[in-house]
Formats: sequence, structure tokens, C-alpha cells
Amino acid sequence: MRTVIKRSGQTVDYDKQKIYAAISSAARGEMSEEQINNVTSLIDAELPAMTVGVEEIQDIVEIKLMQCGFYEIARRYIRYRYLHEERRNLMDSYHDIFFADAASIDSKRDNANINTDASMGIMLKLGAEGAKHFVDNYALPERFVEADCDNWIHIHDKDFSLITFNCCQIDLLKLFKGGFSTGHGFLREPNSIRAYASLACIAVQSNQNDMFGGQSINAFDFAMAEGVKKSFRKALIDNIHKAIVYWRLEDILPKTKDILPHLKEAHISIRYGDIDAVEQIGKILWSVTGINANEEMCEAIYRCACRDVEEETHQAMEALIHNFNTLHSRAGAQVPFSSINYGMDTSPEGQLVIDKLLDAIYAGLGNGETAIFPISVFQLKSGVNYNEGDPNCYLFKKACKVSAKRLFPNFVNLDAPYNAQYYRAGDYNSYVATMGCRTRVMSNVNGAEESGSRGNFAFVTINLPKLALASKGNMDKFWQLYDKYIDISHDYLLERLKVIAQKHVYNYPFLMGQGVWMGSENLNPQDSIADALKHASYSIGFCGLAECLVALIGKHHGESEAAQELGLKIIGHLRERTDAFTKAEKMNWTTFATPAESTAGQFQRANRKDFGIIEGVTDREYMTNSNHVPVYYPIRAIDKIRIEAPYHALCNAGHIAYIEMDGDPSNNLQAFETIVRAMHDADMGYFSINHPVDRDPVCGYTGIIANKCPHCGRKESEHGTIIVERAI
Repeated sequence: MRTVIKRSGQTVDYDKQKIYAAISSAARGEMSEEQINNVTSLIDAELPAMTVGVEEIQDIVEIKLMQCGFYEIARRYIRYRYLHEERRNLMDSYHDIFFADAASIDSKRDNANINTDASMGIMLKLGAEGAKHFVDNYALPERFVEADCDNWIHIHDKDFSLITFNCCQIDLLKLFKGGFSTGHGFLREPNSIRAYASLACIAVQSNQNDMFGGQSINAFDFAMAEGVKKSFRKALIDNIHKAIVYWRLEDILPKTKDILPHLKEAHISIRYGDIDAVEQIGKILWSVTGINANEEMCEAIYRCACRDVEEETHQAMEALIHNFNTLHSRAGAQVPFSSINYGMDTSPEGQLVIDKLLDAIYAGLGNGETAIFPISVFQLKSGVNYNEGDPNCYLFKKACKVSAKRLFPNFVNLDAPYNAQYYRAGDYNSYVATMGCRTRVMSNVNGAEESGSRGNFAFVTINLPKLALASKGNMDKFWQLYDKYIDISHDYLLERLKVIAQKHVYNYPFLMGQGVWMGSENLNPQDSIADALKHASYSIGFCGLAECLVALIGKHHGESEAAQELGLKIIGHLRERTDAFTKAEKMNWTTFATPAESTAGQFQRANRKDFGIIEGVTDREYMTNSNHVPVYYPIRAIDKIRIEAPYHALCNAGHIAYIEMDGDPSNNLQAFETIVRAMHDADMGYFSINHPVDRDPVCGYTGIIANKCPHCGRKESEHGTIIVERAI
């Protein structure tokens, strides 16, 4: 008996009637039953006697229809085959979006802030894949599509190629002055620390809807300090009024005099932390009431006002952490990818904000879970917080304690020469800030070199190991391929810019409409954004330097000084090229140590398919991210720091270093701080210490778990569930 092998590999019995039905459907009444039977019989006679594939049957159907003169019907049948093949391919592409667990596939792990198992997350991912298909097939020139699909490069966020650009560092002080609109109503300038913290979340959420990347607040402590000042003034007035009532001082005032409005209208310059606050409170009481209050009363008023604003700031920072992990944008499916930079404000208000923020991060969420967002970044600077005796040094030490438990904050080093060159004391926009993953935007050939109100336009990542493998040890060939794909990456970004530059302010109602982006302050809704985009950075990144070096000379940069020398030459070459683009084109071209977790897996699978399994190159599930020494390679922390530090100076679009600590570093804070200082002193620009953080998958508790969950008391073996999930 003849059998048919289906596309799925399944074998079924041959059914001649299915051929008849397919021809009849294509004929649309233009063939008689006899003609269809004759063609079906000819096809049947042509088929192999035992086993035949579906595609082979369909090929013979096309041939016999044309041989019998039914050309138009053959054309329709061919089109039917094409459309059904395309439909099958699309269904294969989208199957995982609909049915696979998010933890099982890279395409659903692209962004940690999207739940792609939830309905709206699936819808968002479906739209993204459809947009990528459209861009590949109808929008992008073929050479960019080929380079991306063949995994020479990776075009990040391709689904947004025709829509928007990457990320922004939001200057909240600039945004909040006079209030702002979210597009659904105008929000007045905030007047308390609670309102400042709340509107910070709303600003990030609103800006996320205009862009595809992350949102950063570049000077969080400076912005929130303004809220503390306003809250303290209110608390002081409230406590002065309470004191007047408590001590029945109002009894000696004229009956017609309402004291509270007079207090609100009085000129009060007292701030939280003022050393002469008690004396000034006495003067205020005398000027408003004519009462000569004693020192004890004035001190009690001041102490109560401080206590009130400290509690309000604590509540505001706790609410901020909870809001950042629950507010959604983009079809209700995505928590904004947020990050905040702080540590530099030495005012009492700024110090209070930093202190209470660190408390909130340390406490975690409702069940003690470590909060994913905002990614918290502590800015280190000698003279401000790094050295003993610096005004904020105690906050740096507290940041180490919090990071030892919660993985955050990370640290950005303002003393590194390539960051220090921009530093101007007292100007928060001159402090280099970081957008979460590692993005850095500072230099500007077209205007002010500032962190606030600027961001990255887009970036492309080059698959370094593939260049090395394709070169087969020929260094001249490697450099030729390298330059070829640097050029393609550069040209692609210009092609993407050409599209986005045609957009208008009304396409970005918050980012441009509210003046968040540099150069958009005076634009009208109908104006083009083309000129404002000159302040963005345009980045070319790389992945897999370690595997590239192994493919070229047999060792990576953690194993060999010669490999380190070549590694610096390879990344230095990319920096030279981007610097040359900047000079020639008056655009901010930069070199990026790409954050490429999912890309590292995608590139590795493609390289393994093309070149097979090669020890040290393609034999692991993921290639090594950017310029890191491989995590599996045993190396002392001090050596890892020494090797990776020089790459930070080359990667002016962003970089990061991770040092792994075993066990619970909370039990050895001195060692934790020592490692942070070692990375700072080696001129690393942005760095973090990773350590095991356990998560109970039942109750959600995150922290160090031994044999029993501190939150719910469940033991490891209960319910057949392993309690420890390592999240490093």
C-alpha cells in the first residue's frame, strides 16, 4: 500500500481523492469532472509505488496541470501552495508566542519587564514579531536583512525600526518646573516629597510609551530633595500651629486672627537640617504671633517637623519602589524598564532621600522579594562620598550593605578619567549617569555635554566569533570582515535615522511635546524632530570577544597576555571607527559593550549550526557577553578587574563589569566594599557585585534561604518543589 510522508514527518495512507479535491478547488468550475479525473489519474500513475512526500505530490500536480494545458488553474494552484507555505511558516514562527512557557525560549526573554505568558504580553510579542516580519520583507534594504538574518550582526528592537528610538535620561527638575501634561491631563508642579516620588514614576511610565528602550532619571536625589524642602516647610507650619494650639497660645491672640493662613504666608527659609533652626522658629513665632517662645518649645517644634518629613520621605520611597514594579505601559503588558542614579546630593534633603531610598530597596517588596526595578545606580565621587570624611561616605557604606543583600545598587565611577572630564562640581547634569543595563550618553558634538534630557537612538551588535570562524585564522580576512560589518552597522543606523527623522513632535507627545528631550523645548506639535535627534548617540556594539579570541589564537584574554593585547586592539579598532564617523558626520557615534543576553544565545546557536561544536568557541549554550572574561573560567577577582577595566575606557556607549561572590556577602561587608573600591580604583566605569539570591517559588520570598524559607516557613522538600532558584 502506498503511503504519504507529511511535512510533520507523520506517515499516513495515500488518498487519491485528496488530489482530486485540490485540483477541483483550484479549478473553480473551469474543469469538468471528467477532466479532473483524467489529470488525477495521470498524477496517480506518476507517483512512486510505495512512499511519497507531500511536496513531491504537489510538484507533480503542477506539472500535469500545465502539460494538459490548464495554465491558469496551475497558476492558481501554485499560488495556493505558496500562501499555505507562508501560513505554515508564520504559524511555526508564532507558535512559541502563543503556547510556550516564557522561561523556555529566548524570544520571550528579550525583556525582563514584560510578562509574555499574560494575555497582553502575548499580544505585545505577537505585534512585535509581525512588525519584524514587515520590516524584513518590505522596509529594509536587502543587505541589512541578510546581515541580520545570517547572524553577522543583530539589529536590536527591529520591530520599532519605523516607529521610534531607544532611551532617555529624564531631568526631573526641568520637567517638574511649572508642571507637565501626560496627554490625558495637566499635572501641577508637585508640592511634597510624596508627590515628587509619584510623579517620577508617572514621568518614566509616560516616556516609556514614546520609546522602545529604558528610562533613566539621571539625578534622582537632586530632584527629590526639592520635594523634601516643600514637605518640610509644610511640616514646620503644621507643627508650629499644633504647638500654638497645644500650649493654648491662641487664647492670648486676638479672636479675629486666624494664625494658620499667616503662617502659610510668612517667609520661612528654614530647611531640614538647619543648625540654627530652633532660633529661627522663635523668630517666626514672634513675628506672626508676638509671642516670645522658649527654646524648649522651638526645639520640640523642629524635632517633630523633622520626624514628620522623615516618615513621609520613607513612605514616598517605599511607594516609589512598589510603583515602579506595578505600573504598566504599552498595552498594559510592560513594566517600564526604569533606572535611577543618585549619591551626589550632599544637602540634608538629598541625603535624607538617599538614606530612605536605600532603606526601601533593602526592605524589598511585600513578601520581601528583591525589586527588579528601578535598577539602582550609586554614583561614586572622591570628595563627595568615596573617601572617609566625605559628606556622603556613610551613604556609600550603606549602599554596599544594601547591594550585598539585594544586588542593587550598582555603582558608576565619576572619578574614572573618561567620566571625570565632564565633571563640574554642583552641576548634576555634568555627572555621568547610567541607564540600567549599561547605556552611557555624555559626549555631544552638537551641543551641551550633559547627561540629562539625552539618550541613545539605537544600536547594532556584531557577532565577533563568527568573523573569527569565517576567517579561519587569517587575520587579514578577519579585519576585512570586521570593517565590512562595521560599515553595514553604521549604514543601517543611518537608514533607520532617515525614517525616524521624518517624524513630528506629535508622534512623541511626552518625550518631545513636554520638552523632555534636549532641543525639543520650543518645538510645536507639527514640527519635525530631525534637528533634536542630533543630540542622541548612535552605537555599534559587539558580543563574544572571548570566543572570538579563542577562535583566532586559541586562548581568551583571561588566559593570555597576547590575547588581551589582541582583544584591546579589536575593540580599539571599533572605537577608532566610531570616532572617525563622529568627526566626519558631526554625529555622536559610540562603541558599545552590548548588553546581549538573548543575542548571545542566538549568535551561539547560529555559529554552532554553521561551524559545528568547537571547544571554547561554540561548545556552550551562550557566548560570553561583550568583553567579559568567561564566567566559567576560574580567575581571581583582582585579575578579572585588571583585565576588563581597560575596555571600559574604549566603550563610550556603555559598559559594565560583574564580580561574583560566593555565599552571603552581608556577612562580610568589608570584603564587599573592598571589591567595590578595587573596581573604582582600576578606573572601571560601571560595575556590580553578583552573589546568590534565593527565591522561594511558592511564596515569592527573595533573599538568602538555607533549609527553611524565612517568610512562609516552608522547607525545601515540601510540595515536591525545590525551594532555591538561583538568580545571579
